[in-house]
Order: sequence, then structure tokens, then C-alpha cells
Amino acid sequence: MYKKVFLFLLIFAASVSVASAQDDFVYFLKIDGVINPATAGFIIEGIEKAEEKEASCLVIQMDTPGGLMESMRSIVKRILTSRVPIIVYVAPSGSRAGSAGVFITMAAHVASMAPGTNIGAAHPVQMGEKKISKEMEAKILNDTVAYIKNIAKQRGRNQKWAESAVRKSVSVSEEQALKLKVIDLVSPSLEDLLNKVDGRKVEISPKEVIVLKTKGLEVKTLKMSFRDKLLYTISNPNIAYILLMLGMYGLFFELANPGVILPGVIGGICLILAFFAFQMLPVNYAGIALIILGIILFIAEVKITSYGMLSVGGVICLLLGSIMLIESPAEFMQISFERFILPVVLVSAGFFLFALTMAVRAHRRRPTTGREGLVGETGVAKTDLKPEGLVEVHGELWNAVTEEEIRAGGTVKVVALEGMKLKVSKS
Repeated sequence: MYKKVFLFLLIFAASVSVASAQDDFVYFLKIDGVINPATAGFIIEGIEKAEEKEASCLVIQMDTPGGLMESMRSIVKRILTSRVPIIVYVAPSGSRAGSAGVFITMAAHVASMAPGTNIGAAHPVQMGEKKISKEMEAKILNDTVAYIKNIAKQRGRNQKWAESAVRKSVSVSEEQALKLKVIDLVSPSLEDLLNKVDGRKVEISPKEVIVLKTKGLEVKTLKMSFRDKLLYTISNPNIAYILLMLGMYGLFFELANPGVILPGVIGGICLILAFFAFQMLPVNYAGIALIILGIILFIAEVKITSYGMLSVGGVICLLLGSIMLIESPAEFMQISFERFILPVVLVSAGFFLFALTMAVRAHRRRPTTGREGLVGETGVAKTDLKPEGLVEVHGELWNAVTEEEIRAGGTVKVVALEGMKLKVSKS
């Protein structure tokens, strides 16, 4: 009897363990681009979901040139306190983990790279509009060095190389990174990575060590929410710049044509999105002021005759303001001059010059209606003009006077309008 009960319990326990193993899975998310508040939010939400659903681990596939220091610190802090093992995978081939990506990779429980990738160049860059002193720059550098060395020490990675990545901006390939103990392994694919880490021990906390069981597990992909995608898109300096210009033009058209509504609504939305994006970017507000001044000069050119001087000033202000708008030595944080700044400035200048040309032509065009529109028109003398009589112009009878005798039925041309009397001559 006891043997049967024991056998039943053994079979039941085995079936439960198999069922639970079948329920195990791995969460996977991909980061491809700059590290900013949107990507930080996405990664942190992914970690929280992995903890909530008790995933076996979370794999973060990453290809980044770097990003904002505050966003990077938020990600690293959350990785270091995660209750689920975090695997950072620099992939696919040709990818890199630069600047902020170095910190995130080294903070992972398991760091891996695909063949043909590189990691490094983590020197902190000044991204604000204010220049800092050499003493302050040294403080920032030393703080960053201490931060990355502490991360490397906690994860048992090469502290000396970590310091060189920050101080000297060194960068290494995946093979060198493996030899220097910057990463744990090299894997050509996600499947291979999960097979290689299977059975590896990772330290979640000083008192808790987990053995990874990832071989053959289902991989569930986490995707950005619409909100995160929107934030990530508008935080691109080029997109933020386009939104700013569209917002200004929308408000300009609304003010020029009150009651149209649509341009004003679109312009207002674009401006709000642009200024929201500028909160996440190193914006120089002198650049915004120059852009606004440039638009004002273009509008003034349409109203005031300056023989093109206001338009020239507008082009210069718009060009300088666009170049100054985002102030950062990091290339990925700058507005592309060839692809965005130059086309926007040329299109803006062309549009306002076209509007100026149309305005000048309208001012110079001879009136075709009203009293002034009669001058230059032809008509027929209804009576003899000796020197006064009646003429018909535009189907209307007018009193007319002439300096020469014109017979009834003759063709006349209106020379001037004097009160309610036309001055005509032979046509």
C-alpha cells in the first residue's frame, strides 16, 4: 500500500515538474538606436514584466551608438536590481555598443556579442548648451570612471578596460572583448546564445544564485507600445526640427488666413510635440529665437518693401538658428545639415520669395474694377464730343470731355477720370 502511494506521488511530482518546465519562457526585446527616455522606459517596463511573469530571463538585443547619461543610469540601476537574469546581446553582425551601450552591456548578468560587432568609446560628452570649466569636466569624467568600474567589479568584469573605455574612448571587437573578460561569450544567433548560457550560474544578489535553464525555451518578444514609439520618434533631433518648422508655418498660415482652422490646429500640435521633444534633447534656445526671428523677417518682407534685404536677413537667421538649435558633439544627437537643415532653409526662402513676388505683382497690377479700372479702357462716343458729350464704356453712359473733336460712333479711349467725368481721346 505504501509503495503504491509513494509511486503515485513520484509520478505526480514528475508530471508537475515537466508541466512547469513547459511553461518556462524567455522574454526578448530589441533596442536599435539612441538610448533616450523612451528606450529607458521600454527596457525598464520589460524588466518589470519579466519579473511579474517570472520569466527564465530577459534578453536585450542591442545596437546603439550611445545616448543620454541619465537614461543610461536609469537602465543600469534597474538591471542591477532585477530579480530576473538579464542577458545583453550586442547583435546582429555590424552592430555596436557605444558610449551608454557599454555601461548597459557591462551591467548585465550575462554579456554577449555577435561576430563582427564592437564595444567601447564610452567617454562622456558635453550635451548641454552651457560650456563647463576644465575642473567640472574632470569631475564628470572621474565620476563616470568610478561608476563604470563599480559596475565591472559587481559583475566580475575587466575594470581596467572599463576605465580605458571612458578615459581613452578605446573600442574593441567581440573577440578582443571576450579575451579581455569584458563580455562572457560570443554567439552568432539568439538560439545559440540560449543554448550556451544554459546551466550558467548568475548572481542575482549576494545571497541568491540562479542556474539558467534556457535551452529549447519559448522566446516571447516584447514590443514598444504606441506611446514609447511616439516618444522615441519625436526625440530624434531631425524629427523634432521638422515638427518645429511645421508648427511655425502652420501658425503663420492661420494668422495670414484667419478662420481656416486646420493649419492652426496642425501647427499647434506640431509645436507642442516639438517642445516636448526638446525636453529630451540638448537644445540651445538661442537657436529657436533666431529661427523665429527669421520667420518674422520673411513675413515682414511681404509687408514692407526692403528690396530683398529682409529676406536675406531671414535666410541668415534661419540657417544659423537651425545649425545652433541642437548643441552636442555627438553626431547622433545633431540635426543633419545636408538632409534637413539645407532643404528646409532653401524651401522656406523660396516660398517667402515667391510670396513676395506675388505681392509685388499684385501692387503693380493695374486695377480692373471700380473707377480706377476705367482708365485705359475703350468705348464708343454716343454723341459728338465738341469738346463734351456722352460715351459708352463697359455698357455704362458717362459724361466725357476731350481736347479734340470726336464724331458720334467713333471709338474713344479713357485717359483719366475727373470727378464723375471721363477724359477721353481718339482710339
